[in-house]
Amino acid sequence: MMKMESIRSKQHQLPNDKGGLMIADIYPSRKSAEPQILLRHDPVVYTEMQDGMFLSREQKQEFEEKGFLVLKNIFSEVEIRLLQQELSDLRQRSKELKGREEVISEPNSGEIRSIFKIHDSSPVFSRLARDSRLVHAAQDILADEVYIHQSRLNYKPGFEGKEFYWHSDFETWHVEDGLPNMRTVSISITLTDNTPQNGALMLIPGSHKDFISCVGETPEDHYKESLKKQEYGVPDHDSLEYLANKGGIEQALGPAGTVVIFDCNTMHGSNSNITPYARSNAFFVYNSMQNKAQAPFGNIPPRPEFVATREKFVAVRPEERPLLKT
Repeated sequence: MMKMESIRSKQHQLPNDKGGLMIADIYPSRKSAEPQILLRHDPVVYTEMQDGMFLSREQKQEFEEKGFLVLKNIFSEVEIRLLQQELSDLRQRSKELKGREEVISEPNSGEIRSIFKIHDSSPVFSRLARDSRLVHAAQDILADEVYIHQSRLNYKPGFEGKEFYWHSDFETWHVEDGLPNMRTVSISITLTDNTPQNGALMLIPGSHKDFISCVGETPEDHYKESLKKQEYGVPDHDSLEYLANKGGIEQALGPAGTVVIFDCNTMHGSNSNITPYARSNAFFVYNSMQNKAQAPFGNIPPRPEFVATREKFVAVRPEERPLLKT
C-alpha cells in the first residue's frame, strides 16, 4: 500500500446545475483573447524530500527545482537491445500498421511519426511500462498509485522527422482530456542516441512553475491534426521568451537507454531531424489515481481512448525483474 500523500492537490469544487459538485477550472486556457501566465497551484513533488523507492532525495530536489531529470545507466545493454529490436520490428510492419488510428504519420513524407497506446499492443513495451524503475520513480514524485494516461513510440526518422513545437503537455491534457491537476509525470526512454544534431528533446528549466494560458478556440476533432502538428494549445512567443530568459534551455542528451523524467507542465519541444539518424523514444505518462480524467475543461468532446485513458483506470503493478524477451 502506498503511504497517503504528504502534500495534496488543491481541487476546488463548485456546485453544478444538477445540485452535485464539479471541479473548478483553476488552469483556464483557450478561453481568452490574450495569453496569460498563471502561477501553479499544485505541488511538484508530492512526497517528503527524502530517499524514495527509486529516486534519491537529491534527485527529487532537482526535479522540484528544474521540472525534469535526465538519468543514464538505468537499463543494461541487453535490455536496451531488446527494446531496440522491438522498435525495429514494429517499423518493419509499417505497411500493416498504417491506417490504424493509433498510428500517426509524418505530415509530408507519410513515414510513421508515432504509435500510440503502445503499452496495450506490444508485450515488450507493456512490460517496460510496468518496470519498477519507472513506476517507482513516478510514485516517488506523485505519492500515489498510478495508471497510464498515455503511451506512445516516437520515431522521428532521419531526414523526415518533423519538429514537436514548444508546449506544456498539461495544457492539452487539461483542456482536451480533463485532467484536473498537475499530478502527472512523463517518462521517456531513448531508444537511439540523442545528440544535439538529431532533434533531441529541449526543456526549459523552472517552466513547470508557471502555467501558460493559451489563446484560440479548439477546433472539432483537433487531435487528428495536433498529433501531426500542434497549432492550438501552443504558447505565444512573449511567454516563451519570458520562460527561456528566466530558466534557459537545456537538451536531454545521452546514449540509447537514457531516461528523461519530466513534470507534466514543463515546457518542452524538439527541432526537426535532418540528419540520417533517427531519434526514437518510448514515452509513458503516469497519472495519479486521484487525478483521473474528468470532462474536458475546454467544453469539447474528449479525445479517443488510444490518446487518453478515460475508460479503464487500472493501477500499474510494478515488476522488479529485468526486462526479458517475452
